[in-house]
Amino acid sequence: MRDAARTREEILDVAVREFAERGYAGARVDEIAARTRTTKRMIYHYFGGKEQLYVRVLERVYTRIRQAERELDATGLEPAEAVRHLAELSYDQQTSDPDLVRLVSVENVHRGRHLAKSEVLADLGSPVIDLIADVLRRGRERGVFRADADAVDLYMVICSYCAFAVASRHTFTAISGRDPLDPERR
Repeated sequence: MRDAARTREEILDVAVREFAERGYAGARVDEIAARTRTTKRMIYHYFGGKEQLYVRVLERVYTRIRQAERELDATGLEPAEAVRHLAELSYDQQTSDPDLVRLVSVENVHRGRHLAKSEVLADLGSPVIDLIADVLRRGRERGVFRADADAVDLYMVICSYCAFAVASRHTFTAISGRDPLDPERR
């Protein structure tokens, strides 16, 4: 007999890859079942259906991001160094987990419809926004950052750059001749 918690985790692992590779519309629950040696019926039993499974996949991915953000300690860093540290964290997260960028892209195609159904994600918030706001405040006090620097804008710029480097790597390299993920340019 299989351990239920381990089976659910295995299903989620495979579902992350399936949804990232094929998108929501193209992902198939029977393919996930075949790759996990379970049944479609068992997946529906554990998760309720394809949409609920997809929401759980999004919750898993976003929870990992939020956990890493919570662990980021910038209190002892100079403001500019703290921003750099945050940018490196985001870059490392997104480049080490290309499924993350693909899933975010897939969910954006669906206008965040599934993400909005998650009660888990609504409660997670984004602790990094508060951290950035504090870093910007400290930087303004020291004359390092402009008075109008905004935490959400800065976070968006960091995330955008990192996501672009992963999502557009091949086309950008073909056009520019430069690999945005070249470790020498990190």
